Amino acid sequence: MGRHRYELKDSEWNRIAEMLPKEHPPEGKRGRPTKYDNRTVMNGIVWIARSGAPWRELPERYGKWQAVYARFQKWNEQGIIESVFKALIKDADLENISIDSTSCKVHESANGGKKNC
Repeated sequence: MGRHRYELKDSEWNRIAEMLPKEHPPEGKRGRPTKYDNRTVMNGIVWIARSGAPWRELPERYGKWQAVYARFQKWNEQGIIESVFKALIKDADLENISIDSTSCKVHESANGGKKNC
């Protein structure tokens, strides 16, 4: 299966994989393995972050949205998400970055407001 839009490249995944908790309990420890592997869950989290979509619209290929959200919440509380995104931003490709009008303040005269000339 090829990489989908918004998914981590292999180089990005290799940079963060060790930052995430193990998927299986250590030998001799109790617990069950996670249902979805960390890369799938992380790709789901990145999909949400990049698309801006609500959790309920997470594509099924990333697992049930509730499971991905629960892992996101847990990792966020543990500070893992912040560390992961700090690691990913180091080599960010800012060539195609854009800012839309929702993040820019415009003088009232530029948007049809009263002009003070």
